[in-house]
Parts: sequence; structure tokens; C-alpha cells
Amino acid sequence: MNKKILITGATDGIGFKTAKMLLAQGHTVLLHGRNAQKLNKVHTLLNNDYPQASTQTYVADLSEMAQVRNLAKQITADHKHLDVLINNAGVFKLDNPETADGLDARFAVNTLAPYLLTTLLLPLFDTQGRIVNVSSAAQATVNLDALIGQSFLSDNAAYAQSKLAITMWSRHMGIKLKGNGPLVVSVNPKSLLGSKMVKDAYGLNGGDLKLGADIFCRAALSDEFSNSTGLYFDNDAECFSAPHADALNDAKNQQLIDALDLKLLQLAI
Repeated sequence: MNKKILITGATDGIGFKTAKMLLAQGHTVLLHGRNAQKLNKVHTLLNNDYPQASTQTYVADLSEMAQVRNLAKQITADHKHLDVLINNAGVFKLDNPETADGLDARFAVNTLAPYLLTTLLLPLFDTQGRIVNVSSAAQATVNLDALIGQSFLSDNAAYAQSKLAITMWSRHMGIKLKGNGPLVVSVNPKSLLGSKMVKDAYGLNGGDLKLGADIFCRAALSDEFSNSTGLYFDNDAECFSAPHADALNDAKNQQLIDALDLKLLQLAI
């Protein structure tokens, strides 16, 4: 059955590889990218490789919450229903991490943007829908001041905290929506795959991106994930696993959600 699937950060790395896999299976894929020229090139390439497939493109800088809101409006105007959202876009190493909103870009792109986009697009999903959030094996206790842009951290610290933060809100939202909305699952696609982010951060070629794309496709479509809402899948261990202990703490998850909601409300005013 054809599914309509939105992938953020689809112009390279695991996002691009995932889009190719899904198009090869005959699904409709909505492609998001930050750079319009690069996105158009990817769109043309995919249309040439999969002429029978259906694709559509959306441009937005996910470090700016106003652009995230506009992205959600565009998608909602174009589509009455979505089956899957893969929140894949992410950043690690930046020369200047401060965004136009005064946020740390690692938290903005890796945590706040997917939370806001998911929240705004929830009306397009039914109970069979799926939200797949990209986590990481790197997870560290979240400094809420850093989350909302009141302090800035090193690349490694900000990345690890932002990935725990998305894992925390995935668990909270997944449990909250269980039976009444799409399932929400967080996935570590596998450590040190050969993405541009890994190459820029560590100077490594990394592993086969297909391993990450394959687990994203499984999370989006397969029966093995059908009861996974609120859970964390660790592709290093190749199984569902316990995330950082903070993600299993309901009180800490609620504190994180409260901080996210308040900051996003302030930015919307």
C-alpha cells in the first residue's frame, strides 16, 4: 500500500538514502531541505531514477522556528493526510551555533524543530500513522538553560543533550498519544555512519548509510514497530533498548516538555 512520507533533511546522508529506498518501494515521498538549489537537484535526480514515483519538495531552515511553522502550513495546505514523518534533519559541528532566534542551533534543529513540526502536523495523522525521530547513542542529561538558548555548550555536549531531549519528548508524546494518534518512536540509526555530519565532526568516512536508511524504513513501515510508541530502538544493538535513564523519568520528561512549550510560545509572540 502506498504511503505518504515526509522526510526532513532529505538532500544528503541517511535522509537521501531513505528517500531512495522508499521511492523504490513505490511510496510518495515529501522531501525537505534547507538549500533550495540543492533540494531541486536532488528532486531532479530522484525523479530521473524513479520516474513512476511521486515526490514533492519543501524548503525551510529548521534553525528558525518561524520557518518551521511556515513549513507546517505549506504541508497542511497541500495534504490532507500523512502516513509517516521522519524527523531526520540534524546538525553537530558549527562555527557559530547561535540562531536568529537566539537558540543553540544544535537544540533548535535536533530538538525544538522536530517537536514543533510534529505538533503542528499531528492533525494530518490517524492512529495508523508513525513519527520516527532520529536519536543517537550519544545521550547526556539536558541543561534546560542551554535548551532554550540561555547558555551555549561544546559541540559534543550540545549534540548529546539535544539527542537525549528528542528521545525524551518522543517517549512523552508517544505515551500521551497511544491509541489516539500516531505512534512516536526514537531511533539511533547506528553510530558513525558515513554522513556529511560525521565526516565534518570526526573526519571519518563512516559506515554504510544503507544501515541507517534500512532501519528508518523499517520504523516507518514494518510490523516489528507497530507497538513501539514511546520506545527507543538502538541500531547499534539492533533491538529496542533502554535509553538514558532521564528519558525514563516522567517528571524530567514533563519538565522538558514544559520548557519546550514555553520557549516556542515566546518565539511565536
